[in-house]
Amino acid sequence: MTPPRFRFLSILLAAAALACALPAAVAQEKPKVIRISYSSAGTGGRPIVGGSVIATAHQQGVLEKEFAKDGIKIQWTFNPGAGPATNEQLANGLADFAHHGDLPIIIGRSTGLRTKILFPYTRFGAAYITGPVDSPARTLEDLKGKRLAVFKGTASQLALGRILKKHGLTERDFKTVSMDGDTLRAAIATKDVDGGFIAPFDLEARGVGKLIYSTGPDPELTSQGVFWVSEEFERKYPDIVQRVVTTLIKVAAWSSDEKNREAQYKLWSNSGTSYYEYQKTFVDVPLKWRLSPLLDEYFVENLKKSIQQAKEFKLIRRDVDINGWLAPQYLNTALKELKLEGYWPEFNAAGKPKLAQK
Repeated sequence: MTPPRFRFLSILLAAAALACALPAAVAQEKPKVIRISYSSAGTGGRPIVGGSVIATAHQQGVLEKEFAKDGIKIQWTFNPGAGPATNEQLANGLADFAHHGDLPIIIGRSTGLRTKILFPYTRFGAAYITGPVDSPARTLEDLKGKRLAVFKGTASQLALGRILKKHGLTERDFKTVSMDGDTLRAAIATKDVDGGFIAPFDLEARGVGKLIYSTGPDPELTSQGVFWVSEEFERKYPDIVQRVVTTLIKVAAWSSDEKNREAQYKLWSNSGTSYYEYQKTFVDVPLKWRLSPLLDEYFVENLKKSIQQAKEFKLIRRDVDINGWLAPQYLNTALKELKLEGYWPEFNAAGKPKLAQK
């Protein structure tokens, strides 16, 4: 029979071993599912999209492949309700990561939604005002007092506010209505609106629309999109966050390579938006500029400007502080691991490249 003192010692050793094992078990904890919200949907609400690195990653199934060995499911949600719908999902604890335009993520932050910005996925894209094919309007000013449609609460509304401000106008100078992309295309075709914030190229090709105004790739007017993680998910699973970011940055490098431009347009056209429209809307800017994931001076200053303008245009009521909002460590680690440091050119606060493109 084991003496009592030895039995007591055995119990202590077993307890100590269990205590040491607990942190390891916690450290190895993994989610069963990774939920990604995308603030858009394909034509007719189809669950497939184009026009971004995140869209490319979805169609290529790279995250599914990365986490298959862990038994972790990737759950994608595509929101025809765009950014406001994604904010609602986050508020209800239904989103871990998301693709989001600049205005809705600012609105979310101003109302207390807790996210960490991981990297941007778009910049320097042109904005367009399109009207019916027989519209007499030739300038933005020609639409004053008329029906102008924009998807309110999305990045489009903030971009429209910038454009109008440049021309000494506000939304109050128009009969402004809110419409999503599918509804707006139909409204232009049926002449139920006089103009709308949407690219003209598919509508022109169908003979029902015409371009009234374009910004071109103006760094002062462009919108930015971001990919974020919820603070709760990041706190629980920082290693998973790193793997998600590294996987997506690898896709961003492929997407930014000019030799993949045409293949990517074909992939994106599965969304229902035509190959031709992607050709026209991406033609003016090198892919390494347009699809850059860098959290550089331009991104930070443009985010600050977006916050200021959102308040100026009365789209938010509270100030938004960016301190602690950005989480650059994940991007920096991915760039180093993938040997992509210097692959994308950095831009200064004015939107000019710091060095000549490689």
